[in-house]
Amino acid sequence: MTLLRRALSATGLLLTLLAATAAAQNKVPTERGLEALVKASLLSFNDANITGNYTVFHAKLSKPFRDQFPPDRLQQAFKEFADKQIDIELIGALKPTYEPEPLVDPSGRLVVKGWFPTDPMRVAFSLDFIPSDGEWKLISINVNPIQRSLASDGVNHATATHAIPNMWTAAIDV
Repeated sequence: MTLLRRALSATGLLLTLLAATAAAQNKVPTERGLEALVKASLLSFNDANITGNYTVFHAKLSKPFRDQFPPDRLQQAFKEFADKQIDIELIGALKPTYEPEPLVDPSGRLVVKGWFPTDPMRVAFSLDFIPSDGEWKLISINVNPIQRSLASDGVNHATATHAIPNMWTAAIDV
């Protein structure tokens, strides 16, 4: 009987731990964790574009994303972005602004949109993550450098922006 109780207790503890892990995947990470997730994703993307080697970036994607986009297809998808030699490495030293606030949507996706205050172009992003391989991993990425307005008309230039032509936008949604 004691052996049965121990087995049931151990099973209960295991289920509780698994439930806690699953619940954590349904919550927006802490501010620090979210910033690390966003920067790691975008800097890995940047490294792939700068070097032309998408293998590491590919390995960090969610399984459905990896299955649909092998490294050579990623390279092809982001070709124009890479050809423009857009380097967003500076975001590593900056704090992102999230607009709107990150959330986990009803389908379980972590939706993170915002921008980094780089100059002269603001780096806008829209990233969706899903639980994959036990952690949040990209399922959708959209990165768009936006030219800041240079007008000196008293307008709040932090919000006065216009998009650079779409050929500079890098986006994939699985």
